[in-house]
Amino acid sequence: MPGNLTATQLEAAIAADEIDTVIVAFPDAQGRLVGKRVAGRFWVDEVAGHGAEVCDYLLSVDVDLNTVDGYAMSGWDKGYGDMVLRPDMDTLRRIPWQPATALVMAELEYVGGGSVVQSPRGILGAQRQRLAEKGLVAYSGTELEFIVFDDSFRDAWAKRYVGLQASTDYNVDYNLLATTRLEPLLRDIRRGMEGAGLYCEGVKGECHDGQQEIAFRFAEVLETADQHTIYKNGAKEIADAHGKSLTFMAKFDQREGNSCHIHLSVRSDDGDTVMAGDGEYGFSPLMQHWIAGILATLREFTLLYAPTINSYKRFAKGSFAPTGIAWGVDNRTCALRVVGHGSSLRVENRVPGGDVNPYLAISAIIAGGLHGIENELELPAPLTGNAYDSDVAHLPTTLREAADLFAQSEVARAAFGDDVVAHYLHQARIEVEAFDAAVTDWERIRGFERL
Repeated sequence: MPGNLTATQLEAAIAADEIDTVIVAFPDAQGRLVGKRVAGRFWVDEVAGHGAEVCDYLLSVDVDLNTVDGYAMSGWDKGYGDMVLRPDMDTLRRIPWQPATALVMAELEYVGGGSVVQSPRGILGAQRQRLAEKGLVAYSGTELEFIVFDDSFRDAWAKRYVGLQASTDYNVDYNLLATTRLEPLLRDIRRGMEGAGLYCEGVKGECHDGQQEIAFRFAEVLETADQHTIYKNGAKEIADAHGKSLTFMAKFDQREGNSCHIHLSVRSDDGDTVMAGDGEYGFSPLMQHWIAGILATLREFTLLYAPTINSYKRFAKGSFAPTGIAWGVDNRTCALRVVGHGSSLRVENRVPGGDVNPYLAISAIIAGGLHGIENELELPAPLTGNAYDSDVAHLPTTLREAADLFAQSEVARAAFGDDVVAHYLHQARIEVEAFDAAVTDWERIRGFERL
């Protein structure tokens, strides 16, 4: 794709003074793009061959970057040492919305050697390896929604995110007229991502005022997760340059939330279709076991699909966000929606919201699918009709409940390891404790005068 770079091309662009800055980045535990900017000459002389270093606290902080006690991998008792960023040269790309800038994603290692198993990119790498051992490769695409506001990010912060002006005034689902006023921003995002090597499919309005979805072509799962993270960060930067803001919060207010539906399929390592077959609905036995495994692990893996307090506000009846543990053929009321046929046959997981860490969610889907294959789980009948009115089991309704289910999950410990489970459980419990201690606007409005 235009925008992707080889190491040789990057070095030549630096020598020609076309690129003077290289961002060395990785996803943190919340799925945010973090890292450092290095000068072009320093990239060539040092970083390309040896990597760069960052503090290991970056995987063990809360959303506000506060240091948090209780993590096994880092802490005051361990001196908050360094991790090494090892550039993944396959991810080199231009960042056209920043002058003379390139970006590379990095793997994390400890200074003394050894992988950082708690890193989101490493977690997904382990699940990719499990697939590879079975001769399988996974491909995915993420459909990430966001809401655009006419207020700048700094103005929105100063207002404490109250009274913001959405960029449209009514439901704009598939609306081409009202969304035209957003087109200068949306076009810059689309063209920027194309210039960074992403294959943009298009954009459409969504139900909430100012809500949009820009979709990108499916790719191998690590590439998809990297592109998702770069796009999410870049869209905010481009919006900021336009004097606007946008949010990927799962639930900004009491109206429709921001989803992140994840489409995923597997193929053989030589590219052959393995999900389609002669069975009912055109499924192969592998496809039947795959769906059954994802379905069987939805509740205990919800923490990886819905990682924040806010995530659970999105699971509302009649909202197009799922509440029940069910699968269906082209049924948007179900948690798992099967679409496509033949080589395009795939499962859409509708549980994640816009706040999802894509590396963890995709890892959960793969781990669930492999659980189904390895145990030859039987696929229950699909749900027809309205899943919201069915008597199927339900997704957890709070982060606390999801964390408890994850803690008890033998499948999670077998798939991810005790270190990973402990790390993300601690992250969830820190968020629950912080929320429990907070006094909200809702409480003030109800209680200041009237109680």
